Amino acid sequence: MLEALDPVLLSRIQFGFVVAFHIIFPAFTIGLASWLALMEYMWLRTNKPVYKEVYLHWVKIFAVAFGMGVVSGVVMSYQFGTNWAVFSHKAGNVLGPLLAYEVLTAFFLEASFLGIMLFGWNKVGPRLHFLSTCLVAFGTLFSAFWILSANSWMQTPAGFMVDPEGVFYPTNWFEIVFNPSFPYRFVHMVLAAYLTTAFVVGGFSAWALLKKQSVKHARVAFGCAMIIAVSLPFLQSIAGHASGINTYHHQPAKLAAMEGLFETEKGAGLHLFGIPNEKLGKTEYPVVIPDGLSLILTGDPKAEVKGLNDFPREEWPPSAPIFFSFRIMVGVAVLMMITGVWAIVLHFKKTLFENKLFHRWCVLMTPMGFVGIISGWITTEVGRQPYVVYNHLRTMDAASALTHTQVSISLLMFIVVYTIVFSAGIYYILRLVMKGPKETEPTDTYGTHGLKKVPNLGDVL
Repeated sequence: MLEALDPVLLSRIQFGFVVAFHIIFPAFTIGLASWLALMEYMWLRTNKPVYKEVYLHWVKIFAVAFGMGVVSGVVMSYQFGTNWAVFSHKAGNVLGPLLAYEVLTAFFLEASFLGIMLFGWNKVGPRLHFLSTCLVAFGTLFSAFWILSANSWMQTPAGFMVDPEGVFYPTNWFEIVFNPSFPYRFVHMVLAAYLTTAFVVGGFSAWALLKKQSVKHARVAFGCAMIIAVSLPFLQSIAGHASGINTYHHQPAKLAAMEGLFETEKGAGLHLFGIPNEKLGKTEYPVVIPDGLSLILTGDPKAEVKGLNDFPREEWPPSAPIFFSFRIMVGVAVLMMITGVWAIVLHFKKTLFENKLFHRWCVLMTPMGFVGIISGWITTEVGRQPYVVYNHLRTMDAASALTHTQVSISLLMFIVVYTIVFSAGIYYILRLVMKGPKETEPTDTYGTHGLKKVPNLGDVL
């Protein structure tokens, strides 16, 4: 099968395979670090040992996930030199500093305080330990800032010039960092990370409640997870809508592919479902809301939306994978909203911690955040094709001069090694989660060390 694929496509598959493995770990740790900071705050504020016990349990999972994210991220950076050397040469003047800033600021910040966060209990004071947790959490967000800035620049490049040899040079770093799509994509991604963590914690806590294991800890974790599940899906829908409008203005071909829209229409309909057929130039078996797309994008139900036929055929991104991955992402968001509404109803009925059907639902929802993130990234990255730097550098012109055999061998090696290593890592994480928290000694009283003036966030349970 691999013989039928050209080296550029194989390199894309290889990078996409590595990204799919990598992204689940930083997405999880971004949310989990902030969640751990909340747990430690609640422990210091209330002096209830259950919050510390939950923290100590989940910080072990954070450490393993953080390490796996670092390892898989390093492999990705090497591929810029092995499979995408032309891209590195031409865009390195812009992207190189952004990735370097991520290492010198965010990663160093995380690495500096991670040791205190993991091993500083009873070795440093409570204020310093809590500060360390907060700085690690901030470091994960700062890391996402730089990575999303670099990736967003590839989607909506700004603040640069190109010399006659096709090499990019920065002319305005503010415009590069805060390029047109960056603010929307950064907020969208961070909210996705928080939701991913909430549904992972909520799912495993629901499992513990069903099995009646570590019930008091499960109630705390489940309650906090449901607070996020109630509030963030609706904010995420607003952020996603804003990102969609940004795509409409800056990447109209991607928007047309996402919506399966081939003909330019005034009063374009919103395709709920269908099967895009690029050969026929239409979406077959459509389920359409009349005027819906124009209304969502512009507020005017009769506004014009460009279809793919308005663009040269060689400029088309592949419509079918984008169309379906986008709907998977939206479907996940709808399921999360349903979960949040259900949780509100059960809260007012005072059965949130007793309803077994809801707990089973939350167990099933555990991986949905990862499904949503991966499908969203497929939509974003495949939708940028045929460019690696949108409208300026084609993907086929950015690849290294490698043979089919070279890329095939490295791809197969990646598949084998990643399957073994990351399967073992995920298995170990699952074992850590299923062991449950351990109770600490009742004499452990960090929470009384001068932190009574911390503002009250309210009882989360």
